[in-house]
Amino acid sequence: MVEEGTDNHATYNKVELVEEQIEDENRGSNRGGFVGYVNIMAPIDWFSKLSRKTHWSFVMGVVVIYGINQGFGGALGRVGTEYYMKDVQKVQPSEAQAYSGITNIPWIIKPVWGLLTDVVPILGYQRRPYFVLAGIIGILSMFFLSFHEKLHVALAVLSLTSGSAGVAIADVTVDACVAQHSGVHPSLAPDMQSLCSLSSSIGALIGFSLSGIFVHLIGPKGVYGLLSIPYALVLLIGLVLKEPYTPSFAYGQVSEKFVDAASAMWTTLKSEDVWRPCLYMYLSFALSLNIYDGLFYWETDSKAGPSFSQETIGFVLSIGSVGSLLGAILYQYNLKTYPFRTLLFWGQLFFGLSGMLDLVFILRLNLKLGMPDYVFAVIDESVLQMVGRLKWMPLLVLSSQLCPPGIEGTFFALLMSIDNFGLMSSTWLGGLLLHVLSVTRTQFDNLWLVVLIRNVLRIVPLCFLFLVPKGGSDSSGFSRLEVLKVVEDGDDDIEVLSVYEDSELLKHEVELAPLVSS
Repeated sequence: MVEEGTDNHATYNKVELVEEQIEDENRGSNRGGFVGYVNIMAPIDWFSKLSRKTHWSFVMGVVVIYGINQGFGGALGRVGTEYYMKDVQKVQPSEAQAYSGITNIPWIIKPVWGLLTDVVPILGYQRRPYFVLAGIIGILSMFFLSFHEKLHVALAVLSLTSGSAGVAIADVTVDACVAQHSGVHPSLAPDMQSLCSLSSSIGALIGFSLSGIFVHLIGPKGVYGLLSIPYALVLLIGLVLKEPYTPSFAYGQVSEKFVDAASAMWTTLKSEDVWRPCLYMYLSFALSLNIYDGLFYWETDSKAGPSFSQETIGFVLSIGSVGSLLGAILYQYNLKTYPFRTLLFWGQLFFGLSGMLDLVFILRLNLKLGMPDYVFAVIDESVLQMVGRLKWMPLLVLSSQLCPPGIEGTFFALLMSIDNFGLMSSTWLGGLLLHVLSVTRTQFDNLWLVVLIRNVLRIVPLCFLFLVPKGGSDSSGFSRLEVLKVVEDGDDDIEVLSVYEDSELLKHEVELAPLVSS
């Protein structure tokens, strides 16, 4: 039975790859003489291809969740929250970082949301109700922050955490959809991740461009009211997403399914080829200390820093998001076939070196070179965003290919929660460093030392690159890609199915095998 399913799956993917090659050749032959036309129509063809292979509602969901809710809304919320903590709550930069880490907790428990989306359907649907739930939670949280006067900082952090939970639930649900479609159309896995990253980058570009203007015109609390619109669109996705309807579901078996899913995740994580990349991802984030609040307070200080206005902060971050967009485009068209270790080595190295720009900025060496503060700040942010995106993209592709069928949302959420735990560790450690070196709302004498320590720690993950697979997304160095599947039988055994035996198919797959040793 296992071999028959394997052959059918492999045959299906072979046919799919041949069909895609024929479609690409037909499009190329029809437009071969019109180079400019091909360049203009390439993005449209790309979207059309994804919509045909998946569904327009899925593509729309990715654009809304990643582009509008996380990209635009995240950019607007980031700037609004920075000014809310600084001007409304009037907290110290180390405290602001601690609160930021708390609001990140919903992203740490993403496997919980993933388990729910995978094993607990609501009203016959597995994904749609969770988009609706995420939208409702976000709308209520933003309204509470926007309309409540003199809100205590504890309640404000609680509301921000609830809003973050809304984003996290929507994120893990759309990630499950992406992972599910990646399993059905493995050759489109890099394209789906590129769609996610491009949507996020474009949304962030627009959000940061308008953030300073909105904060100046309606204030941080008004920005929170405006953020209810992206959550409303998330709710809309829950109403229009195409998903099969399953009217009957044995809710009495939910606990058993939870146990099966947890067993499948644990079996997969025990594989050396899985936990090693996970460990590297955590160390890469945790050792890259986040000290953004200290830099933000300095940049907006009228005495020690350049005294950037709200509009300038938004402008700098918007141009910086262009760097993130360029990084996603560069990966999609030039770098996605390179080995993981090569990309991560240069990405991590340049990530550490790019931090020296902050040191030059704080010591005001840019003024001695005749470069205005806002110009240097734009260069600094752009380089940081581009290098960060190039460092992160290959790990996203790798993560999407590690998901066992049936628990895509849960396992991808588990991988992302490891990364988010690294981000939270980075934020809290950065806040601790700011506190130890006495960087406050008005005291920035040791900020240069904080930046220097952070830059050194950014290079340390290079020592752990051996944890990452050598191959890339098009490598054919392995003979198979094993995918974990929970087989519901009398003994609740967990079996390993070799889905792809033909090495030709591995040209389109992430190199990582075996995922699980039987």
